[in-house]
Amino acid sequence: MTVTPISDGIVLDHIQAGKGMDLFRILELDKLPCAVALINNADSAKMGKKDIIKIDQVIDLDFDLIGFIDPGITVNIIRGGKLTKERNLELPERIVGVLHCRNPRCITSVEQELPQVFKLVDRENRVYRCLYCETRAKTEE
Repeated sequence: MTVTPISDGIVLDHIQAGKGMDLFRILELDKLPCAVALINNADSAKMGKKDIIKIDQVIDLDFDLIGFIDPGITVNIIRGGKLTKERNLELPERIVGVLHCRNPRCITSVEQELPQVFKLVDRENRVYRCLYCETRAKTEE
């Protein structure tokens, strides 16, 4: 298989094997007007297997969302065929509009226009709690 290098774009590397398609869908990469390559189960000396996403254009991405989905991802910005910026992601301190509070008495259940905001309370166990009512978020499906 040959995936050509990109001259200007973004490479999402070190994605846990199997999470690339989820990330592709959540970021709605199928709606981009440029070429996007999703490589599943690529061999990796560091991880065994990994997924990679290559986007043939520099676009704005929600790094908090990406870090929430997989905190081990590396974001590489390519300009003129050269790596110009590398960013290692981690779990964000706050996540907005991704999780939904399970508490039916939470103000976000009553006031639909309020943003769903969750704060990280335990990094090791990936525990987030609602900013308004402190209900623990369900972060795994």
